[in-house]
Amino acid sequence: MSAPRGNEYYKLRSKDGRDKIFETPEELINACNEYFEWCLNTPLYEAQIVKGNRIEQSEIPTTNEKGKTEKVKSKTTIPYDIANVPKMRPFTLQGLCNFIDISVEGFKLYEEREDFIGVTTRVRQIIENHQFEGASAGMLNANIIARKLGLADKQEVKADVTNTSIEIDEEKLKQIEQILYPD
Repeated sequence: MSAPRGNEYYKLRSKDGRDKIFETPEELINACNEYFEWCLNTPLYEAQIVKGNRIEQSEIPTTNEKGKTEKVKSKTTIPYDIANVPKMRPFTLQGLCNFIDISVEGFKLYEEREDFIGVTTRVRQIIENHQFEGASAGMLNANIIARKLGLADKQEVKADVTNTSIEIDEEKLKQIEQILYPD
């Protein structure tokens, strides 16, 4: 059932938009610090193969010729193991915004407010510094972080082509024509 024509329900609304999540810069920096601590305390994990032979011994129950159950010792050589290795979780603006439940555009609106400029500038510095140091130390993929921070290595290549003619003798030209136009 739809609203009746000519209604003025929109006038019943007491305000436009939702309340601001962070009323003060201190509330925002506290939430950002929670995100930074969460990143440091919950690393990402990468499964890596660890080489090295390991021998496992086990007893396998079997039935002998007389129908009696016996335990036979068995050795199995395992050539590798898989280990979950902790990896650095990078600070990102998108991750921060997800954590504190605002959009990236919402963060940009806080950046435009005079009372929040100091906090938002500091937060961006912390994120970029963490990414740069992690990439420099080899804990994060340097190529991805360089692109993200706008540090891509740009090279300019110039070439001068002067001779664009190709010489083909008549016999080879006839062979090519026969291949292309077999009629």
